[in-house]
Amino acid sequence: MFENTYLSLQNRFRTNLSNGFIQHLPRMSSVANILQKKQSRIIAVTPTTTVLDAIHLMADKNIGSVVVAKNGTYLGIVTERDYTRKVILEGKHSNETMVTEIMSTNLPRISPRDTHETCMKLMAEHNVRYLPVFENGTLVGLISILDVIQATVATQKETIGSLQDFISSNFG
Repeated sequence: MFENTYLSLQNRFRTNLSNGFIQHLPRMSSVANILQKKQSRIIAVTPTTTVLDAIHLMADKNIGSVVVAKNGTYLGIVTERDYTRKVILEGKHSNETMVTEIMSTNLPRISPRDTHETCMKLMAEHNVRYLPVFENGTLVGLISILDVIQATVATQKETIGSLQDFISSNFG
């Protein structure tokens, strides 16, 4: 009896999957979706900004990085990690050091069409916590590891909800 019930449920599950249930599962969030939800502007400093001023700006805005730009052109980013490793640990003075001396310049670039899964992979491969987002060669945003984690959790919650609905409507 149990085996027949199990096989019947298994066949119903396969049928429902082949009838398009997979299409109803949430899709990965795109970087564009993440940027839209953040609704934040790009906070930038000029190359002649001291590290101390950049750190004050980050503290005032409650952010962990700032973009370094000259005449609207992206040059790199300065992060709290850059500050601790390239100023404090090297015995430099933050009021005498310019952001260009410590900024990160070789970060992988992503586009608004990339998924949060792509961001996770790049962040892990390059050991970074921020990714600049470019569209047609122009910086349009900055994605942090926290943004990616929040997008991942939201997608997983949607998937769980869809699966629970599916199970209760087909097997409940």
